[in-house]
Amino acid sequence: MGGWGHILGDKGSGFEIGLRGLKAVVCYFDRDGTWSRLGERLLAATTCNEPNDLIDWVAQANKAAIAALAVEVFAASKQRDRIARDVLKGAASTLAKDAIDCAKKLAGKDEPIEFVLAGGVLRNQSTFAKAVRTEIRRHWAKAKIAKLKRDGVWGAIAFAQNLATGMGVTETTVARKTQLLSPTEERNLRSNCLDKLPVGKAIELMLTEEAHGRKAVLAERNKIERLVGWVAKALKNGGRLFYVGAGTSGRLGVLDASECPPTFRANPEQVQGIIAGGPQALTQAIEGAEDDLEAGKRAIGFRGVNKKDVVIGIAASGRTSFVWGAMEGANARGARTALVCFNPHIRRRAGVPQLILAPTIGPEVLTGSTRLKAGTATKLILNCITTLAMVRLGKVTSNLMVDLDPKNEKLRARAVRIVQTLAGTDATTAQAAMVQADWVVKDAVRRLGC
Repeated sequence: MGGWGHILGDKGSGFEIGLRGLKAVVCYFDRDGTWSRLGERLLAATTCNEPNDLIDWVAQANKAAIAALAVEVFAASKQRDRIARDVLKGAASTLAKDAIDCAKKLAGKDEPIEFVLAGGVLRNQSTFAKAVRTEIRRHWAKAKIAKLKRDGVWGAIAFAQNLATGMGVTETTVARKTQLLSPTEERNLRSNCLDKLPVGKAIELMLTEEAHGRKAVLAERNKIERLVGWVAKALKNGGRLFYVGAGTSGRLGVLDASECPPTFRANPEQVQGIIAGGPQALTQAIEGAEDDLEAGKRAIGFRGVNKKDVVIGIAASGRTSFVWGAMEGANARGARTALVCFNPHIRRRAGVPQLILAPTIGPEVLTGSTRLKAGTATKLILNCITTLAMVRLGKVTSNLMVDLDPKNEKLRARAVRIVQTLAGTDATTAQAAMVQADWVVKDAVRRLGC
């Protein structure tokens, strides 16, 4: 009953609750002219600035993005938001009704039926689950109601264990496997008292650790130099640079790629970022995306990677399946491949990647939070790769951006200063030359005879 997917069915699911929340806040906004607390939470969760922005957001959002908004509906309900409470009351009622309709197909009303509450919403939201239980019992006196104790995936694991004699695939062995930690997941003994340190001391500790990371990156400068050479050669010969990562690593790759067009007037296709989970993963965690090796391969295929290109995987632990899939796919297509990680124990697999850059930065101040030291070290490395590759391509004179693309006032002012400096002229003359040169710095400088 109701299992027709998020568009046709799935009543009471996270998707339906999130969508109901969106519809309700705009409905009440139209009617009353006031924006609710739930509305505020939904804007923050979607990174929208005002209600009108939700129109474009929801048109592009996928199932997971809308389902994630259910968390905000539950949170607003706990804050006694009336709209959120009405949404949840309706969702519990429709879910219970489907359960009762299903039970009627199985037995008479006087017979005992066991209802099992499964799925993330019912397993994790106790108040909502209680409302569903109450509604079921109101219509089915002899209902027996249980809650699934573990994710349904463990049923598949148990089944696989029975099929594969001696495999021993249990929750315990899976947990044991995860204990083979990357250094980025280990505990940092210097920050064991982080929760008790005065803020000033904590700041000193964090910045000291960042300095350790910088030194570790510097120790790998020969490999960074090699990467710079690869990228400069690729871009010069019509190739492209692809960064591939998940989570923070993926976001940093996309960030570095997005800065190349304005800074170096690079074609947006020249430096590209690929993040596991797609655009939505830039602002939200997409469950399981980083573990999909085949998705990494497909992403490389759909970008048309070829032998002219360079693909750099970014993974703090060095183990992200999506990244390895991308590197394997790129290698099969003849591209050069490299991995930026912070796990010195990582080794090549069947010749992939061709280069591993793994500075030994050690564990994070906040155990496992690789947005910290690993994030900073990643940014330093990517800064070096694209900046110095562009320098080698002649897009920098002295230390000036002679190929920047000045599309706003700040950059236009900077471009004028660059022309002033290189041509040894005044601001008025420099600006006039820039206008005549259609705001291309090199052309403006040539117009002034330099």
